[in-house]
Amino acid sequence: MLVLGFAEPEFTGKIAAELDKLREHEFVRILDALVVQKDDDGDVTALQVSDLTTDEAMELGALAGALIGLGVGEAESGAEAGALAGADGHVIPDDELWFAADAIPAGSAAAVLLIEHLWAIPLRNSIVNAGGIALVDEWIHPADLVAVGLEAAAEL
Repeated sequence: MLVLGFAEPEFTGKIAAELDKLREHEFVRILDALVVQKDDDGDVTALQVSDLTTDEAMELGALAGALIGLGVGEAESGAEAGALAGADGHVIPDDELWFAADAIPAGSAAAVLLIEHLWAIPLRNSIVNAGGIALVDEWIHPADLVAVGLEAAAEL
């Protein structure tokens, strides 16, 4: 999941073009994406996009719901609720649009993207087939490296 904020959005189509390139090369698949923009008067425009069919969204919803339900001992009812939630063809619920719209100030925008990294599937399968499991799964950002440097400098 990637959550983005745009204080002064200038959407020229470049972000969509880069996502399209990644999708065309089958590096990623957009499970769901929600973009919400609020103009200076507070009027909201929203766009929701998914590469999933309705059946795929329901299947993914059922899987996520079952896993969430498993944590509270209700896997079956969680799967049913998840499938029902995906029946509109989206994984991100409609009420998230209004949550995002309420959370962002006028003149700004926000985006939530659920992206499946298709390039990683063969690597994951090879790791699993070799008996491996993920012990840590985290992206390292440039700011993380700066923080490590600052911490190291403080210790000197």
